[in-house]
Amino acid sequence: MILLLLLRVSRQPSIGRLNEIKQKFRDALVGGLERKSVTSCSRWAERYRVMGQPFPGPWRFKYHPWARDMHDSEAAFNIGQKSAQAAYTETCLNRTFYVIDMKNVNCMYIFPAKRPDAADFSASRFDPALELSPHLQSLFSDVKNVGHKRAGTANLYLRGSKSRSGLKSNPAGLLVFDEVDEMVQQNIPLGFERQSGQVYQQTWMISTPTVPKYGINQYFIDSTMEHYFFKCPACNRHIELTFPDCLVIPTDDPKSNDIFETYLRCPKCKKAIDHDAKHLSLQSGIWVPEHEGRHMRGFHVNQLYSSTVQPHQIAVSYLNAATNPADEQEFYNSKLGLPHIVDGGSIDISQVNDCIGNYNNSEAIITPGKIITVGIDVGKWLNYVVSEWTIPAVMQSPDVNKDARERVIEAGKVLDFEDLDNVLYKYKPNMTVIDANPERRKAYEFAVRFWGHVYLCFYGNNVRGKQITKSEEVEQSVTVDRTSWLDLSLGRFIKGTVKIPKDLPHEFGEHIINQVRKYEKDKNGNPVATYLSTGADHYGHAHNYSEVALALAVSFANNENLESPR
Repeated sequence: MILLLLLRVSRQPSIGRLNEIKQKFRDALVGGLERKSVTSCSRWAERYRVMGQPFPGPWRFKYHPWARDMHDSEAAFNIGQKSAQAAYTETCLNRTFYVIDMKNVNCMYIFPAKRPDAADFSASRFDPALELSPHLQSLFSDVKNVGHKRAGTANLYLRGSKSRSGLKSNPAGLLVFDEVDEMVQQNIPLGFERQSGQVYQQTWMISTPTVPKYGINQYFIDSTMEHYFFKCPACNRHIELTFPDCLVIPTDDPKSNDIFETYLRCPKCKKAIDHDAKHLSLQSGIWVPEHEGRHMRGFHVNQLYSSTVQPHQIAVSYLNAATNPADEQEFYNSKLGLPHIVDGGSIDISQVNDCIGNYNNSEAIITPGKIITVGIDVGKWLNYVVSEWTIPAVMQSPDVNKDARERVIEAGKVLDFEDLDNVLYKYKPNMTVIDANPERRKAYEFAVRFWGHVYLCFYGNNVRGKQITKSEEVEQSVTVDRTSWLDLSLGRFIKGTVKIPKDLPHEFGEHIINQVRKYEKDKNGNPVATYLSTGADHYGHAHNYSEVALALAVSFANNENLESPR
């Protein structure tokens, strides 16, 4: 660089030009020394990142000091189970910029979907960061492509979890999975493979949780599970802000003026903690792990720590949760950063055990004249459930599924579709429903072999309630609403309208209880439910398809018998 400056001086030896070059030389020297002083991600953020509202100016850890240690974590795997507005996303964004700038490493930032998530992130997070931070403007040379940002020889890829090809396409040393619980869970391991062969490897996974043992919580419970403790300004003991011990709500009415008197308090000495001065006490904080010696670091804080969320706002959210299941889900997930199951949203194993009958699997005597159905879930194994249905002589409603009582005759699994043939020949069901995916061709071939007795089933978004829609594109197929039918089939274990063999495989009960109801609000603010799988659930879906098969059997009034080929 000095030689280049001297050459320029020799060509233009004017005093003014010489002073200009000297200044540039000093700036380059100072800049180089400053770069050498940037030895951590937190220092990089303080040196180069400029923020807008609510805390405009150079990046500081004044109002979220817990984020400093997160910035500087060198653990290969980092898990952030968070409440909303806890600076986790900005931490991951700073970490991404730091790795690109200081380590010249490719990074991949993964969202639930490329559109709108990656596009929104580019417009609301990435672009403002560049506009406010001169250093970032000079760092990135090509930012027009939503999914690909270039900084010299390093690249930032923005990808959605729905695209398997997008997760397979580019190598990256740093991976960030943002909002893990909203992602296609089975595609997440594809992202991990992007680090294969990379010298620098680090992964961040952050999300507000939904239900226990799902998404981010599944990873968090395998981590160090660290919580942020700080010294109480009154008693000087290390404390953690938790609900309900640390939030005093003076009213049960969220519309009352008394709600503004809500305050934080120390869980040990019970003295009030001033919300406006809270950030000063938080500077003394440390991360305390529940589990030592684990290779994955896990971080958790809730909105009680936030300087931008007032205590009374958290109180209003809690009181609203008492009357609305979607608000209850949102309070625990987004305010407390905790996984939560609304009452009645899951089945306990004791409820499954209460449905055990006094007969063995595949050995029950079938009652003549009863409707027999089979449900089949397709995966590595083909899990099936055979059901016998009792329809009361006097119906209480026009919905046969509501009045019918079920007795599971057999539940099992086979590896090959051809082995399913023997199940149908043995029980001669009135109707069989099989999962249409992921082996649609094999499932269709199976339906062809038993034409009129087997239907493929899709879970769709364009059907409501227990409506069954025949597909015009795929022969012998129907589309149903997943949530409505699971409500019915799983509800049998709550109401006791199903009996199961006493020697069913242990995994049958696990598959039933692994299906958990999660609530959220639709565009009109009404609570709606969806089901999440907290583990293997194949028998649960096979049982659900058998439920759908009953409705088809009755509506088609199909009394033909299946005969084995001679």
